[in-house]
Amino acid sequence: MTDRPRVLGPVVDDETRCIHYRSPLDVIAIRFACCGEYYPCHLCHAEAAGHPAEQWPRESRDREAVLCGVCGSELTIAEYLRVDACPHCAAPFNPGCRLHTHLYFEP
Repeated sequence: MTDRPRVLGPVVDDETRCIHYRSPLDVIAIRFACCGEYYPCHLCHAEAAGHPAEQWPRESRDREAVLCGVCGSELTIAEYLRVDACPHCAAPFNPGCRLHTHLYFEP
């Protein structure tokens, strides 16, 4: 994909890894509800955005808000929450990210 969305914050490679999370499985970025911008993680947003993060409301599960850093596909929140790998390129996602979903999305 050539026109992938811009990812802000301390990104360390082309697959959206950042200084906080940079394992081979850390290949997603989240579009934050508060600003509509993609950041690799909640810590990157806290350091670079200049405003507090807001969760996506539950009724926004159909919004594209997760970027696969491998292929550049944007996933809806609902799609992301039900998969362990990108449905477009099969790149596996870090299962540890499940521990942080409450920071991005209302339960």
